[in-house]
Amino acid sequence: MRLAELSERSGVSTATIKYYLREGLLTPGRQVNATTAEYDEEHLRRLRLVRAMIQVARVPVATVREVFHHVDDDSLGRTMRLGAALWALPQVPEPDTDDVLVRRARREVDQLLETVGWSNAQALVTISPAYRSLVAAVATFRRLGFDWDSEVIASYARLMHQAAVLDLDFVETHPSEAEKAETAVAAAIFVEPMLQALHRLAQEEESARRYGFE
Repeated sequence: MRLAELSERSGVSTATIKYYLREGLLTPGRQVNATTAEYDEEHLRRLRLVRAMIQVARVPVATVREVFHHVDDDSLGRTMRLGAALWALPQVPEPDTDDVLVRRARREVDQLLETVGWSNAQALVTISPAYRSLVAAVATFRRLGFDWDSEVIASYARLMHQAAVLDLDFVETHPSEAEKAETAVAAAIFVEPMLQALHRLAQEEESARRYGFE
């Protein structure tokens, strides 16, 4: 398809598409002549995701560029390709390593990973933003005085593992490595709010079942 058709099918203006091409968010089309290029379904799929990341999720252009740099990196194995793409997304601030509660939370999270048998996650703790986010969240929880038993948190971890199985089952339905990575990125940005909403609706449902509407 030519640029005009790509614009019509995506709902993105030709000027914006040209900007995305200049910024390296889209790969160049196949050059037909000096002034014309052709684009395919992969360009359309990527363009829609780029547009949603920037316009809906408000991800900065520089971050989108970094994400897709990893998505398109054929030198990486699938785990590191998915991980690097997701780690490039905005993350919570680093926890203060000098904080006593942070150090305690780190030990607690390390024990959690061992308890639930996440040995592969343990191997990624030095580079995974998710690990640091979990440490920060547990430290804040403890700071507020909530003393949940570690087995309760482990139960949540096991539920999240079931969600991860569903996630990757869906990722694997896509044919190319780049498309798999794109799907994982889209899920991280747009499925996580859906999971949060489902969690809150489930809380409301369970509260009504237990206590009624009084």
